[in-house]
Amino acid sequence: MMRLPNFIYRAPRTVREAADFLAAAPDTTMLVAGGTDLLPNMKRRQQTPATLVGLRQIAELKTIANGHGLTIGACATLADLVALLNDPRVRRSYAGLWQAAAQVATPHLRNMGTIGGNICLDTRCNYYDQNYEWRKAIDFCMKKDGQTCWVATSSPKCLAVSSTDTAPALIALGASVTLVSAEGTRTLPVADLYRNDGIHYLTRRPTEIVASIQVPPLEGWRSTYWKLRRRGAFDFPVLSIAAAVKLARDATVEEARIVLGAVASRPMEAPEANRSLVGQPLTDAAIAAASELAAKPSRPMDNTDFGLVWRKRVTRDFVTYALRELRGDDVRGLRRGIARQELLGLQ
Repeated sequence: MMRLPNFIYRAPRTVREAADFLAAAPDTTMLVAGGTDLLPNMKRRQQTPATLVGLRQIAELKTIANGHGLTIGACATLADLVALLNDPRVRRSYAGLWQAAAQVATPHLRNMGTIGGNICLDTRCNYYDQNYEWRKAIDFCMKKDGQTCWVATSSPKCLAVSSTDTAPALIALGASVTLVSAEGTRTLPVADLYRNDGIHYLTRRPTEIVASIQVPPLEGWRSTYWKLRRRGAFDFPVLSIAAAVKLARDATVEEARIVLGAVASRPMEAPEANRSLVGQPLTDAAIAAASELAAKPSRPMDNTDFGLVWRKRVTRDFVTYALRELRGDDVRGLRRGIARQELLGLQ
C-alpha cells in the first residue's frame, strides 16, 4: 500500500492567513483543497511538500455568485458548480462549463474536487504517473528526479499533457482568474494562467493562491464541450474541445473561440479557425474549413491513451461535432455513439 510522506498541515481560516503560510516557505509548501490529484501524487512521491496549507476552511473561497456574470470561488466543489449550472436559466449562458465540470472524474470525486484544483491540475504522462519504484527503474524522467523526457528523448522540455477539463471551457468563455498573495492581488485571463511546459505549466507565482474565477455575461453566446476518453466516466481526457460562438441576429458569427485540451502542456487556442468563422453563418462548408484549421495546433504525443496519429485525426471530427451543436443540430446520437466507442475502447 502506498502511504503519504510526512508533512506539516496548516488550516487557515482566511485567505490572508493562507497567503502568509505560503509566503513563509513557498519552495516547500503546497496548497490543498479537495486533494483528489495532489494526495495520490504524494503517495507516488511525485510531489513531496514539507507543508500543506489546507483551503477548505476558508468560507470566502467556496462562494458562487450568479449576478453580472458568474463568480466562482476557487474552493467551490465541482459538484456544487454542476448543481448551480443545472438550472436551465443559468446553463443557457454557461453550457460549455456545465458540460466540462459534469464530465470530470466521478460523482464521488466531484464532491471533493474543486474548480481551483481542476484548473491547476498537474500535467500528466504515462512515464510520470507511475509509482516511485517504476519511475526509478527507468531512471526517472525530466518532470521529477531525472534529466530525460522519455516521450521525446531529445526534447529540451517536458511534454507532459494538460488534462484539466474546465480550463478549456473557461478560456472559450473569456473567463479571468484572481490570484492573491501576501504582496497583493492580480487578475488575468484564464488563458494567461498557462504556459506550454509540462513542468512549469502555470504562470501562478509560488506565493500566489487562486482565489476566484470570473466568467463575464454571455448574452448572445452559445458554448459546448466535447471530451474523448477511454471510458465514459472517470478517465482524464485524451482530447477535449471547448467551443463558443456569438451569433448575430442573421445567424452569422460575430466572434468565435475554439480551445483544444489534452493535446499539449497547456490548453491550446485555435486563432486561425476562430477568424475563419467570423462574418459567416455556420454552414457545413464553414464548419469543415474551421475544423481543418483548428486541428493544426493539435500535436498529441505518445504519452497518453490511444494512438497519437488517430488522436490528431479525430481533433478535426470533434471540432466539427462541437460547431454543429452550436449551430443547433441535434447531436445527442453522436454523443451516445462516442460514449459507446469509449466503453469498447475502439478507434
